[in-house]
Amino acid sequence: MSENHRYNFDFIVIGSGLAGLYSALQLARNGTVAVITKGNVDDCNTRYAQGGIACVLDAADTFDEHVRDTLAAGDHLCNEAAVRKIVEAGPSKVRKLIELGAHFTTRGELGEVKNQDDFDLGKEGGHTKRRIIHAGDITGAEIERILVEEARSNPNISIFENHIAIDLITSWRMGWIGDDMCLGVYALDSDNNVVKTFCSLATVVATGGAGKVYRYSSNSQIACGDGIAMCYRAHAKIANMEFFQFHPTILYHPQVNSFLISEAVRGEGAVLKKQLSSGKYVEFMDSYHPMKSLAPRDIVARAIDNELKRSGQRCVYLDIRHHSEEVLRRRFPNIFEKCMSVGINMAKDLIPVVPAAHYTCGGVKTDTNGFTGINGLYAVGEVACTGLHGANRLASNSLLEALVVSEFAADDIVAKLDELKKRSSQNMIPDWQAGKATNSDEQVVITHNWEEIRHFMWDYVGIVRTDKRLERAKQRISLILREIDKYYWDFFVSKDLLELRALASVAELIIDSALSRKESRGLHYNSDHPERNTALDCVDTVIQKPSSR
Repeated sequence: MSENHRYNFDFIVIGSGLAGLYSALQLARNGTVAVITKGNVDDCNTRYAQGGIACVLDAADTFDEHVRDTLAAGDHLCNEAAVRKIVEAGPSKVRKLIELGAHFTTRGELGEVKNQDDFDLGKEGGHTKRRIIHAGDITGAEIERILVEEARSNPNISIFENHIAIDLITSWRMGWIGDDMCLGVYALDSDNNVVKTFCSLATVVATGGAGKVYRYSSNSQIACGDGIAMCYRAHAKIANMEFFQFHPTILYHPQVNSFLISEAVRGEGAVLKKQLSSGKYVEFMDSYHPMKSLAPRDIVARAIDNELKRSGQRCVYLDIRHHSEEVLRRRFPNIFEKCMSVGINMAKDLIPVVPAAHYTCGGVKTDTNGFTGINGLYAVGEVACTGLHGANRLASNSLLEALVVSEFAADDIVAKLDELKKRSSQNMIPDWQAGKATNSDEQVVITHNWEEIRHFMWDYVGIVRTDKRLERAKQRISLILREIDKYYWDFFVSKDLLELRALASVAELIIDSALSRKESRGLHYNSDHPERNTALDCVDTVIQKPSSR
């Protein structure tokens, strides 16, 4: 491989959402950083986050209450120490975002008070207080905007767009004796169709979630679980993959693909309704939970799923018509315009909604510093499982975790820098071996497998599961994985094949995790085991690829 296909950096960050870019900015104070992202730099789930950041900023709120709400949503599976550490760090990290230039909506802008510095704090499902700091209903886009600007202007950060990570380079992979260490990553330059070798002292995986493993998802097209699958192949521990959050309210309309109606809409009083055979619309969440339409997402998603199966209808409805058009345009400008584009006026019409795969609560098992247990390898953001979310993520805790843990990770890396430098062996890392490297004519098979995985994951491993459905899914994924392994070694490595390999690997991790948990808890509901098993409180499901050493 030619010289220009090999790069040495102090640090590598894989992913360019909030967790990735914020990590890069912190690390850039201490060395050079390569940001590797498989699409454009702003193509990430962060950009689509509407609600905001859950953070204690109001005098009427407390850390204890935020912790309590998080633990309640997590259904006895959260790590309470991790929850408290992340929650308590929130305010200072949010202020740093504001110092960078991120703008959040104030009550003064909404004409409610004169104080322009009084943030308009929203309320979402599972929260007992108003604590969601937001930028209208495009919070993620605002955060991504400022972070991209900062990263592009930083001379220590090099951004490699349209580069998809293939595999982590570890000492285990190369057969070295001693403690395992991550030394970099191989990545495919999709534009030039070449594999590049990136070497570093530390690597941060911030690739986001895996919503595309399901047929219906609110996620960006890039959310194929690449980072989780890659870390699994590197023998990192993977935890709690059975807990996949389905957002209850995705806009249901033939002209719109996977547009999320934010939790904040229910936080502002929207009520879920179903249509009776008489044509009348009535509330139904009062039959499922005391918090009614503001119940945690797992409760709401299962309730909607149950109502749709009982009635045979294709959607339920959100009713927020008690607010004026002026108020709704001001509070939810993006959502209002999207609904209007298909003829739905939120102030006058009911909003048709259905559930869709949304957030990966499990992932690469880490501590609150994002450390995976493999020297030099960190995971931050949705790709990681820190113990914050437990069996169900509390609304808007995701951006909080991404912000807080990414800075913790950078601090931990810098604290270990001397040790990492001693272990560095960049010159001994081999370049990528292409194998047979012939162009594949099996694109139709790859596409078929992609669609088959997403369909049976939705049907068999979705909102409601059974042992029989899970076993059927396991049989199918085992066969597909064998086929993919043949494609991978017999044909040229392509972006489509890499994404399919990741998707299939993550599907298997979800299935195996769900099969092993013989109970129902949070987002994992198995009708063959409908009750929570208290003996499994605070017990994670952990899967690790066996070592052949």
